[in-house]
Amino acid sequence: MTDDVLAGEGEAPLRVSTLELFFDLVFVFALTQITSLMADDPTVLGVTRGLLIFLLVWFAWSCYSWLGNQARADEGVLRVAVVVAMTAMFLVSITIPNVWASLDEGLIDPLVFAVFYVIVRVVHLATYAVAAGDDRGLRMQLVRAAGPVAVASVLLLVGSLQEPAVQMALWTAALDVDYAGIYFGGTEWRLPAPAHFAERHGLVVIIALGESIVAVGLSVSDVPLTWSIVLASALAMVIAVCLWWLYFDVVAIVAEHVLAGLTGRERAGLARDSYTYLHVPIVAGIIVFALGAKKALSYVADAEHYGPWKDLPIVPTTALYGGVVLYLVGHIAFRWRNVHSVNRRRAFVAVLLAVLIPFATHLPVIGTVSLLAAVLVALVTYEAVRFSDARHEVRHGDHAHHIAHTDDADEDSLAP
Repeated sequence: MTDDVLAGEGEAPLRVSTLELFFDLVFVFALTQITSLMADDPTVLGVTRGLLIFLLVWFAWSCYSWLGNQARADEGVLRVAVVVAMTAMFLVSITIPNVWASLDEGLIDPLVFAVFYVIVRVVHLATYAVAAGDDRGLRMQLVRAAGPVAVASVLLLVGSLQEPAVQMALWTAALDVDYAGIYFGGTEWRLPAPAHFAERHGLVVIIALGESIVAVGLSVSDVPLTWSIVLASALAMVIAVCLWWLYFDVVAIVAEHVLAGLTGRERAGLARDSYTYLHVPIVAGIIVFALGAKKALSYVADAEHYGPWKDLPIVPTTALYGGVVLYLVGHIAFRWRNVHSVNRRRAFVAVLLAVLIPFATHLPVIGTVSLLAAVLVALVTYEAVRFSDARHEVRHGDHAHHIAHTDDADEDSLAP
């Protein structure tokens, strides 16, 4: 691979390419399909199955975020590889609604999912080997990674031919092998462009938030508009904006500075933990929230059977509040891994929302959504006002890295 394709240190900052954004749009289609899958079966089992598919799809996307940081995604052989992987990911996505079909309903969807998912992973490893060039350490890292990928691929393919219960067990095992194998397989990965890596994950958070808005909008797009629907939709939008604020106002900026301040294995290890792994609860939380919001809006719109003043069932309520709790837990873990301190405010709100779930199930749907929106608006407002000076330093000054390492007890820190 020629030098103009490699993403090396000391060059002009590598930015996210339009081809990577194109790949991400296919990824957001997969997220939309996962939300629909869970909405069609709003039970504990249905949500668990949806999250399992999300974890598989997330890891496939994460692989290409690392590859795109090693070499420019829109040049040379990598361009072809991304197009092939993007096509395979699209075929994976269209199978998601029927990926848990039983043998009586046919094998094609789970098998097609597994086959094209394996293609996505194999293309990644093969292309990464080319992008590694003469880097012996990186090549050995790829060899170590190939083992768990191969085992996971076999488990996925075999599981796709089984009954749903066995399929779920084998696919869960594949997930465990993949995640554990990559995590414990060494830190010889390279991250020459930390800003690009942070930006790529920030865009995925935006994509997930956008998907949540789409899911909410589609749930009421084919019913007559009422003031209850307008109010509930506006409240869902307020919640989504709060989730955006909590990540992008300060967290994303500080995290990028911390990542850029490290080098070598330390940087690769932090990127692996903070982004590849700890962004899982952040993005998954948005998807679960989207499920809860979608169901809540559909209940509001269904005046004949439910309406805005009836209780929201336990599973949608748990998804609505639990998704935000999961999102906040991801933030707390993200901060701990970056700066080894706990954001006590967000931890308190996460616990509060978890405690409120049983109470919220006895509120009217409008009340359930309003309460969640009120709690998040209060959190965002408090942080914005209480730490206005620190926010200004992070967003407009040159001291983000210093602020990121300020002890939480100082109460002047808005670290992630």
